[in-house]
Amino acid sequence: MKLVIFDCDGTLVDSQNAICAAMEHAFTALGLSPPGRADILGVVGLSLPESFAALAPQQPPSVQFELAQLYRSDFPGKRQLTAMHDPPFDGIRDVVADLGRRDDILLGIATGKSRRGVARILEREGWEDFFVTIQTADDHPSKPHPSMILRAMAATGMEPTGTVMVGDSTYDMEMALSAGVRAVGVAWGYHAPERLKVAGADAVAAASDVLIAVIEKQLAAQEVRA
Repeated sequence: MKLVIFDCDGTLVDSQNAICAAMEHAFTALGLSPPGRADILGVVGLSLPESFAALAPQQPPSVQFELAQLYRSDFPGKRQLTAMHDPPFDGIRDVVADLGRRDDILLGIATGKSRRGVARILEREGWEDFFVTIQTADDHPSKPHPSMILRAMAATGMEPTGTVMVGDSTYDMEMALSAGVRAVGVAWGYHAPERLKVAGADAVAAASDVLIAVIEKQLAAQEVRA
């Protein structure tokens, strides 16, 4: 049995529009200039306290805390016409379904999102039965701390040699390295493939239709290394 852990935002679903809108709402509500889109996407994957510490370093902790509260109140986009504000990336439904039906693979999630946010996506997509371990920012230090992966392995009884982390950010790659598991990057997310490789990605999937093959190759490489 093997464990494949997925990041959520930027890996499974494209939530950039909702994230940027919520960030802009938080800053403008306090009369602050919102950061640029590239800066916002650069912190996707971090937990909210770390995100606002990076985006508003000149502000005191009390203001950073208020920004996070305003973000939560707006996210995941409490506006009209936002029912599909974070759709799955092309081909990801097939990837999840194919892996989820295999009897030699367990699926997990490790994300900077809240548990409520993840639950909403799983229910909408009908993925509740596919993911057997879900680790969120509600219960762990921010990425790249390895806590989420370590807890996922403990919950499923898996060892690092049978585990791979799939994500779109440098934080995901660094987290995987810290946990001693293989790191697979995806090219369609919010950090460029070159950054993922520098951060320690063992491989980067160029498109969703090759992702399963890339994951299988890295799991096999783990066995050889063991």
